[in-house]
Amino acid sequence: MTPPPAFLAAAKDLLGPKGWTDDPDKLLAVSTPWRGTYQGETPFIARPASTEEAAALVKLCAQNSVAITPQGGNTGLVDGGTPHGEVCVSMTRMTAVREVDPFNNSMTIEAGATLVTAQETADAANRLFPLSLGSQGTATLGGLISTNAGGVAVLRYGMMRDLILGLEVVLPSGEIWDGLSGLRKNNTGYDLKHLFAGAEGTLGLITAATFKLFPKVQRATAWVIVATAEDVVKLLALVRDHAGDSVTSFEIIPANAVAMVAADIPGTRDPLPANAEWRVLIEISQPRAEQAEVLLTAALEAGAEAGFVQDAVIAASETQVRSFWHIRETIPLSKRAYGTALNQDISVPISRIPAFIDACNAAVRAIVPPADFVIFGHVGDGNLHYSVVEPAGAGEPVLKAHEAAVTRCVFETVTAFGGSISAEHGVGRLKRDELARLRPAAATEAMRAIKKALDPQNIMNPGRVVSV
Repeated sequence: MTPPPAFLAAAKDLLGPKGWTDDPDKLLAVSTPWRGTYQGETPFIARPASTEEAAALVKLCAQNSVAITPQGGNTGLVDGGTPHGEVCVSMTRMTAVREVDPFNNSMTIEAGATLVTAQETADAANRLFPLSLGSQGTATLGGLISTNAGGVAVLRYGMMRDLILGLEVVLPSGEIWDGLSGLRKNNTGYDLKHLFAGAEGTLGLITAATFKLFPKVQRATAWVIVATAEDVVKLLALVRDHAGDSVTSFEIIPANAVAMVAADIPGTRDPLPANAEWRVLIEISQPRAEQAEVLLTAALEAGAEAGFVQDAVIAASETQVRSFWHIRETIPLSKRAYGTALNQDISVPISRIPAFIDACNAAVRAIVPPADFVIFGHVGDGNLHYSVVEPAGAGEPVLKAHEAAVTRCVFETVTAFGGSISAEHGVGRLKRDELARLRPAAATEAMRAIKKALDPQNIMNPGRVVSV
């Protein structure tokens, strides 16, 4: 869909020569998600350099009924930030660190900055910004807010929504809502920042945010061998009994994923070879490293005595810590060795994880009997990355022909266990219709009402999250 010539001329004049492009190679790049599983299109990339430019652009789009898809690092997984005919508004020129206030434990950064920029900014102020995930060198803060990203430290610090103190947003009308604030207490009506976090650009264009900072911590990290998923859940409770909220990460990893990464990535080795089905990557954080290691050691000893821990090793160096996390973070890329993988980002109550895995695997195998599974994730907050993969050595691929049935089966099983079909990756276009089918109708209608009230022309990332 090509915007009117008058709009394009006005947009180019507004943004200046560095603020736009219609180069075919660049259009293709922003229209192609990093996994390459689908293909979008856009006629024009707008690259505003300031909030004022972004507001003027959105106002121009509203006046001409031109739809917008905001895009950060293009690392999304649910077709939320890939344009499908809309103008792509890239935030990559808005990367400034506006303020760091170490005494208030806050910082304000523009939406196009990467997560690594936020982490390094906090570190330079002797503070911690705790969000951490595999794509942090590319993923932008605006995109992470828009999808309410999680990562590996949710157990202690919460989701992206929990890390936001304030937002600056260009509304669909082109007006600027300046909600940037370092306040932790502000009881003055609707908390609008939480409305935009997780909205995936459907309610406005996030241009900057004020984030919480935390004291720096030292960590102790362990790689643990566990026999069953039930023992994993019991071990989590035991570790938290010993270490409380200092348990920062508690990641579940299946043995087949460790073997998969070791086979796929040269130089990777299994930290603690064993025949057991599961591994757990545990991290405890304290002001001093020795405090963290004492807590972790005591928890693992209690776990061994209770029969939950078969074997364990505590990392003796930062190099060993990185080797543990390298295995965990490489699993999504190494799944390519299986060929087809139907990947879902889901959550269920922690206590129900073992029963869910058994029930969902059985239900999938009723559709595709030889199916294999790679199930890993942030078990500490109930978030599993549940992947159905081609069986090893099966010959002809069998999974793709059953994709729709398998996906619906997984979603319905998740719902039956009181879970969510989107834990941290968002809804986008890929999960929009299934979510509308599964959630209460009143919730969908409330979301539609909010969308129509703020964006009556439906120009902000249309077709994502909720249909109108």
